[in-house]
Amino acid sequence: MDIRIKNYYCMIAGVLAILFAITHAWNGQSAVLPTLLVNDISLDTQVTFTYVWHIITAENLVFGIVFIILSFLSEKAKIRFAAWMIVSLLLVRLMVILSVTAYYDVSALTNTLIDSFAILIYAAFIILGTRIKKE
Repeated sequence: MDIRIKNYYCMIAGVLAILFAITHAWNGQSAVLPTLLVNDISLDTQVTFTYVWHIITAENLVFGIVFIILSFLSEKAKIRFAAWMIVSLLLVRLMVILSVTAYYDVSALTNTLIDSFAILIYAAFIILGTRIKKE
């Protein structure tokens, strides 16, 4: 049984996704979610915002685990499909972030630059991983 990394781009994408999950959860618990308790926000809104926040954390964690597993596999068709599906989800997530931000406060778009760049770099690593030549 050959247990070695066959796709380093998938491995890097997996590690990045797990780091994103950790930082997203940490940022939520330390900075974002506590503000829901301070402001006059309805309980329904607090619950919805909290679970949406944690869904993104969980998605990133699952993406990371999947990419780390994919980094050890050599069957390219399955890897490409999974990679492009995840890239599509990430780009849709980015479009939602940018469009909702622009809708409510165009000037706040500058606050999304770091997240936007992180998602684009992450997507680039994933796409590069699909371009690896067959061994």
